[in-house]
Amino acid sequence: MSRVNPKLEFAELGVLFFIQWMAFAMWMVPLTLVLNAHGLQVIQPFAFATTAVGAIVSPLFFGALADRQLGPTRVLRGLCIATAISMAVASWAIRDGWNPWGVLALIQVFALCITPTVSLSTTIAMSRLQDPRRQFGPVRAMGTIGWMVGCWVISAMNADASTLAGFAGAGLWVLLAAFTWLLPNVAPPASIQNLSIRERLGLDALSLLKQADHRVVFLTATLFTIPLAAFYPSAPRHLQDLGFDRASAWMSLAQPTEVVAMFTLGVMLTRWRLKWLLGLALGFGVLRYVFSAMNGSGWLLAGVVLHGVTYTLFFTTAQIYVNERVDPAWRARAQALLTLLLAGVGNFIGYLGCGWWFTLNTSHAGTNWPRYWGVLAMAVGAVMIYFLAAYRGKGAAPERLAPPSPTHPTEANRN
Repeated sequence: MSRVNPKLEFAELGVLFFIQWMAFAMWMVPLTLVLNAHGLQVIQPFAFATTAVGAIVSPLFFGALADRQLGPTRVLRGLCIATAISMAVASWAIRDGWNPWGVLALIQVFALCITPTVSLSTTIAMSRLQDPRRQFGPVRAMGTIGWMVGCWVISAMNADASTLAGFAGAGLWVLLAAFTWLLPNVAPPASIQNLSIRERLGLDALSLLKQADHRVVFLTATLFTIPLAAFYPSAPRHLQDLGFDRASAWMSLAQPTEVVAMFTLGVMLTRWRLKWLLGLALGFGVLRYVFSAMNGSGWLLAGVVLHGVTYTLFFTTAQIYVNERVDPAWRARAQALLTLLLAGVGNFIGYLGCGWWFTLNTSHAGTNWPRYWGVLAMAVGAVMIYFLAAYRGKGAAPERLAPPSPTHPTEANRN
């Protein structure tokens, strides 16, 4: 339960997400154009895939560290400092024309530092809010506003293809590390000792997948992330092909609908079954890529706009689902497992697979955008059909669920 003024609580958490996602945007959105401008096209698919490798390797370990030893605030602070340093060094290497594979190695170090921060900030927010179901959406919306501001700042600095964006983002991570000193630490349990290697690495969180509905939600999220990985590497290129300058600013059109969706998410969660809310998000995902496949300026911008509401309705809902269904002692590891499957497994397959698909659809004459986006739309449609057929929630009242045991599996009983 919150121990400070609720308005101050919201403001602190809102600033946390605002700075974090603004810093994310200043790296992720211009990355394709920055690499291309510095002759590093060869590593572009691998550069995006580094976040996937980082998400596979590091979130469970840092989630276990946060749950059992240091607490999420202290772990986040250390990672913010490491992220700032590695982001600045990687940007320096790109600017100074280092060997492409050396640059890729530095980007991988950066990815190992940054990927656990998403689940850690989510854990901090969920633990401090009195009613996460209603309050988390508006708090998380501050991150979306930060992302949007980050895109505007990049284009205002004329840094859409410049390493200046990376250096500015590194400064924001330093600012975020300083800000964490204003946040109370969420103390881990004091009684945990004699942990096994598996427990220290957080691998025991995999037992959550023994539960049928957990498994369907986590697997659906992973599969959805694969075609989703095409959006940020490819949409800026498509915008440029259609004659749009300052692509980072145009990409920020996804954020207003994301903010609206986050502020209305609490109401939707009280009125809609989870199954239909997630199904709606997947439907918007299909429509978004169908619009992009139309290969017209207005259609592509409509697809960009739909990205925000698609992202919110699916992934923010999934984070709330995890928070409500898992015992608090496992909270950081559960969010970390979600990050591992989405940003790790899903993105790794997605960035490399969509990179291959992009190459297959690109020749000296240009890119066959209708075929490229059209096949991805069909892939999202297949994921939607799987989820609607496989999810078996029953619509009862919310209940926190501990991880299932081998002999007494616990079934989710809501939605």
